[in-house]
Amino acid sequence: MVAAPVPPLAPRHPETRSHHGRTFIDPYAWMRDKDAPQMLALLEAENAYAEAVTADQAELRQAIYDDLDARTRQTDLSVPEFVRHPGLGEFWYYARTTEGDDYARYYRCPATSRDDHPAPDGPAPAGEQLLLDVQALARDQEFFALGTFTISPDGTVLAYSTDTRGDERYRLQFLDLATGQLLADEVAEISAGGSWAGNRGFCYLTVDDAWRPHRLWRHRLGAAEDELLLEEHDERFWLGVDSSRDSRWLTIVAESKNTSEVWLADTEADELRLRSVAGRRDGVEYDVEVARDRLFIVHNDGAIDFALAQAPLTTDDHRQWQPIWPGEPGVRLLGVTAYDRVLVISERRDGLNQVVLRYRDEAGEPGPAQPIAFSEPIFTAEADDGDEYDTDRIRLHYQSMVTPGQVVEYRLDDGSRTVLRSRPVLDHPRFGPYRSTDYVQRREWATAPDGTAVPISLVYRADTPLDGSAGCVLYGYGAYEISLSPSFSIARLSLLDRGYVYAIAHVRGGGELGRGWYEGGRLQHKPHTFTDFVACARHLISTGYASPQRLAAEGGSAGGLLIGAAINLAPDVFAAIHAAVPFVDPLTTVLDPSLPLTVTEWEEWGDPLHDPDAYDLIASYSPYENVHQAQYPAILATTSVHDTRVEVTEPAKWVARLRAESGSRRPIVLKTELAGGHGGASGRYRAWRDAAYELAWLIAHTSPPQAD
Repeated sequence: MVAAPVPPLAPRHPETRSHHGRTFIDPYAWMRDKDAPQMLALLEAENAYAEAVTADQAELRQAIYDDLDARTRQTDLSVPEFVRHPGLGEFWYYARTTEGDDYARYYRCPATSRDDHPAPDGPAPAGEQLLLDVQALARDQEFFALGTFTISPDGTVLAYSTDTRGDERYRLQFLDLATGQLLADEVAEISAGGSWAGNRGFCYLTVDDAWRPHRLWRHRLGAAEDELLLEEHDERFWLGVDSSRDSRWLTIVAESKNTSEVWLADTEADELRLRSVAGRRDGVEYDVEVARDRLFIVHNDGAIDFALAQAPLTTDDHRQWQPIWPGEPGVRLLGVTAYDRVLVISERRDGLNQVVLRYRDEAGEPGPAQPIAFSEPIFTAEADDGDEYDTDRIRLHYQSMVTPGQVVEYRLDDGSRTVLRSRPVLDHPRFGPYRSTDYVQRREWATAPDGTAVPISLVYRADTPLDGSAGCVLYGYGAYEISLSPSFSIARLSLLDRGYVYAIAHVRGGGELGRGWYEGGRLQHKPHTFTDFVACARHLISTGYASPQRLAAEGGSAGGLLIGAAINLAPDVFAAIHAAVPFVDPLTTVLDPSLPLTVTEWEEWGDPLHDPDAYDLIASYSPYENVHQAQYPAILATTSVHDTRVEVTEPAKWVARLRAESGSRRPIVLKTELAGGHGGASGRYRAWRDAAYELAWLIAHTSPPQAD
């Protein structure tokens, strides 16, 4: 007989933490130094253990990888985007992927009309120009991520940024598109994002020691020094930068979790001056959309789920806002895109992302709301931000849990629709062609302990038995007002075609049912997120979609906190979990203002450093601090050494404590990407390997026992 693999034994060096008269003894606090030789050796030992304990899943992993390989069109073309550059002409911009390559190449070609865009299966169009070969840039890099990719308004220079570690620290470079040569200009150690300010100026952000974007700079091509435009001193706020549709106006926003301020700057003026649109008022959030003759503003001043207003282009006072729509509780207004003839409004109604049109009259005044209808009961519809004010069409992105993603052209004059592209799903050698009619999607409602109805989105094959014998994976997140919209996934088909039910728990803390849904799972109400998730799991069991022996749970980052807290509450409900880059030691993290993002997080979780009630609350649900004697599910935690959002320390400590103190006989595995970031490894084929590894883990530990 072959001996079972033995997990690494993490050394225990107890340290005492004391705040507000509360004391906690942390045996693994030494792991805070993630670059220490002892820590790196432990992570390598954990990877070796993970490989050994999952060796019997190798065949299943390969089968799932082959599923992805078989179903994905690997040589393909993105839907081209139409762009007009004054003085240069009209172009189609698109990306091409090639079988065998991890990364795309970016191109453009001249456009003769709005209707002649290049076809995925056609020859290379006349005049095609390679803009950026990301596959070549990533060659010999263990990790590679493209951050900014933006063309100057006149179409002559490409600004792009790259990250080769996974720590989200980017290097900005500029490419002359006429010569194909890199300019001498280069800026290192910047945040992702950026925007052109005219044709020869580029605005970018740098970060402080806590990795908070706090300074806005302008780089002039060829200049030796860059100009500081704005610095945000309040550690609760971070900066962002964008530009208007015609590239004339620079838009800068400072945001905290519940307050924002927006500045505008005219890039055509002799001097780039920032003008605040409405100042900063605690608890008031607003976004600004620049139209040619006015501003449209989405705000929550007196409207919990946000209202729509307009104001003069020169406004600098919220008292100049003129109401258009007062808002509706439970219907979250997400944003607005302004064209000359229509406002395209994004909202979330009944938990679904939808698009609403308000046509403008000759004076530019918006008319009544006209929702764009779709036939499926569960779907996600979103609108593109087109580059032209004067347009007769818009683009929509549509998908559901059974309908692959579509790019739809919607004509504003008659409401006609043309599907420009439907994501291809190729025939599978074992499971055959993909037919949406072979699958069922539906919505269920679980009842939380306080009586609140919590929505669950489900998808499964029509022939899957619903008597508790099927495997089931329940996914959750529940933080930052982020919504888990119904979407299509090729990787998910590997579960569904093996007889699994896939479910999404839309728990409080997310934004599915409006701002109140978010507030109901935030700060002092955070425990609702975890009890909602357990209620969803129990509902799936009671209604025959799952059983405790075949139910798995999955979540990442703040969703990893959700999963960790849920299995402390109800370890007997789940057979297996996957916690990706899990935020499982929240109290230690948010007690330390020097760590990345901590101060900005206090408005999400509370400030335990100064508030004893917040300390007690977070301590009550922290997965790491509430490990107890129980038969936990089989646990896979995945993480990355260079993750700056959730440091590798957290899952490493959690896994060590679970092994040492839970007494659980099921495997507890930590798998660390040694060259990756918060999103894991880079490159599509490595991402497929990771997905196959994670799905194989869940399937292996939720499959019926095999007869001898």
